[in-house]
Amino acid sequence: MRSKSVLQVTILFLANLLYCHGFFVTKHNSKAGSISTTLLRSEVDENQDLLIVKNCLKENYPALSLVLEKNDGVWKALGGAEGGGFTIFAPNAEAFEALGETKRAQLLDPRNSETSEKIGAYHVIPEVVTADQLYNSGGVITLGGEIPVDRSTSGGFFGVGGQEDGGVTINTARVVQSFELGTGIVHEVEGLVCPNIMWRYMDQLRIPGSS
Repeated sequence: MRSKSVLQVTILFLANLLYCHGFFVTKHNSKAGSISTTLLRSEVDENQDLLIVKNCLKENYPALSLVLEKNDGVWKALGGAEGGGFTIFAPNAEAFEALGETKRAQLLDPRNSETSEKIGAYHVIPEVVTADQLYNSGGVITLGGEIPVDRSTSGGFFGVGGQEDGGVTINTARVVQSFELGTGIVHEVEGLVCPNIMWRYMDQLRIPGSS
């Protein structure tokens, strides 16, 4: 019994020492007289959603992944999102293909980093906004700013006389599918959702009026 008590005290001492250095969380079960330890997440992977998001984008939306890759503001916001919730508007491959070679090159040009970061920020919200919420919202506030949300229509002639079809457009980019990702949600869209005026700032090194 004495040797068992000494062993428990020794384990407690070591576990508490590791806890103080941020390696373990220690729990003591007084009824069972046992000690369990659980690894703490390191500062790098404190929010597992970041890893999930990065892997998902890299695999399914590689073009968006490249745009957001060095956008520290976006990743900081996602990592610090309250409750881990987030919303991402992910343009699909067809959306980036439709931009044309010139605009795709501008997005990745280091000289346009400030504008590209702003464009990327328009595709992220640090809280969950579901498809139903989008449908009834009329607009959302992203990290980049406010963008309009409308109910999509089908039929008609040149946009006249069309009927609502149950879909949603984000700044004219239609949502083609939505799915949960970790504690967040991704809405795949058929176009970039940032304001078109952002393209005017390409190749100007910085956005006029920005700090």
